[in-house]
Amino acid sequence: MQLVSGKEVSNKVKDEIALEVQKLKNNGSKIPHLAAVIVGKDGASQTYVNAKVKACDRVGFNSTLVQLDEDITEELLLLEIEKLNSNIDIDGYIVQLPLPNHINEQKVTESVDPKKDVDGFHPVSLGKMLLHLPGFLPATPYGIIEMIKHYNIPTEGKHCVVLGRSHIVGSPMSVLMARKDYPGNCTVTLAHSRTQNLDQVAASADILIVAIGKPEFVTADMVKEGATVIDVGIHRIEDVSKKSGFRLVGDVKFDEVAPKCAFISPVPGGVGPMTIASLLKNTLLAVKGK
Repeated sequence: MQLVSGKEVSNKVKDEIALEVQKLKNNGSKIPHLAAVIVGKDGASQTYVNAKVKACDRVGFNSTLVQLDEDITEELLLLEIEKLNSNIDIDGYIVQLPLPNHINEQKVTESVDPKKDVDGFHPVSLGKMLLHLPGFLPATPYGIIEMIKHYNIPTEGKHCVVLGRSHIVGSPMSVLMARKDYPGNCTVTLAHSRTQNLDQVAASADILIVAIGKPEFVTADMVKEGATVIDVGIHRIEDVSKKSGFRLVGDVKFDEVAPKCAFISPVPGGVGPMTIASLLKNTLLAVKGK
C-alpha cells in the first residue's frame, strides 16, 4: 500500500510555480494576482481562504481578500464580482462556497468572467473541459489528476468508479477519467446515493474516487483488493481523546480500507492541498493566456 500524498505533490507544484513567477519577475512581466471573495464568517471557509492567501505568498503571487458581510444582498455581491471582472490587475479569482441561502450560487458562478474563472466552475470552463480544449479545469478534479500523474498510477483500460455527482467534483472527475489522455482512458461509472447495489458497484472499481459527502462511508467490503482509492471528503467528528475535541476523517474508513489498496490518499493531507495548488496553476495559466 502506498500513500498518495497531496501534501507532497502540492509542495512540488508550488516550487515549480515559484520558479515560473521568478522568471516573470526577472523578465519584468506581470506578477500573477489571485483574489478570493468570502461572504460571512464560516470557520471552514475562512480557514480555507486563509490557506490560499498563504499559498500565494509562498509562490510569489499577489493576492486580495474581499471579505463581505453575511447579509449582503445578491445584487451587491454581483456588483463586487463585476468590479473584479473589470479590474485588469486581477488575473483570476474565486468566490468561496457555500454562499448564504438568500444568494443564488449558480447566478453568481455565471457572473464570473470565464477568463478569470480559476475555480473552473463557469459553464464555459466546463464546456471546454468536456471538449478537451485548453482552459481552466475545476480545481479539485485537476488536483486529483496531478496526484495520479505524480504517482504514475495506471489508468488506461481501468474501471473507475466515482462516488458522488456534484458539478464541483464528481461529474467533472468522471469526464476527466474517461477522456483520451493520461490520466484517463478509463471506463467510468458515475455512482451516487440513488445507485442500486452501490456496494457492489464500488467493489468493482480498479480506481475508486469518493466524493459522496458522508464521513467514513466507504468500508473495506466496498473496495476491491489492489484498488486505488482517492478520498475527497473531509469531516470533523467528535473525539474526546483529542485536545481539540474532534478529528478529521474522509469519506473512506481509512484504517480498514488501506490494507486492501495499492494506492490510497489520506485525510487530511490528501486531496485538500492539491485543490489550492490547482488554483495557483490555473492563475498562472490565466496570466500566460493574456
